[in-house]
Amino acid sequence: MQSIPVDTSRLGVLRCAVGPEAKVSNFETKEVKKDRDGNTIYTVGVMVRQEGRRVSVIEISVTGEPKGVTEGTEVRVTGLEAFAWAMGDRHGISFRAAAITPITGSASKAGGV
Repeated sequence: MQSIPVDTSRLGVLRCAVGPEAKVSNFETKEVKKDRDGNTIYTVGVMVRQEGRRVSVIEISVTGEPKGVTEGTEVRVTGLEAFAWAMGDRHGISFRAAAITPITGSASKAGGV
């Protein structure tokens, strides 16, 4: 699977829509997905709002629980990559980031949605 780097500076305001949740790898056993080093993978629903466009929500996977990221918080996404995938008749794009951190203080108030 080839990764495609995403320039987050062109995405506009990024805001947490759904707080961090541990990613489940097996829904029957409720087994939580881990990376190669044994760290838990989390998903965060992030609202993307570019000027003059509608809001979109993308799910971004990240290793380790993003601290301080709660619903409605403006966030910074570092090292965002997109991956095209296909399984039988199903296909889509998934997203992974190196980190998702909250933007605090006056920076978050200046660019609010």
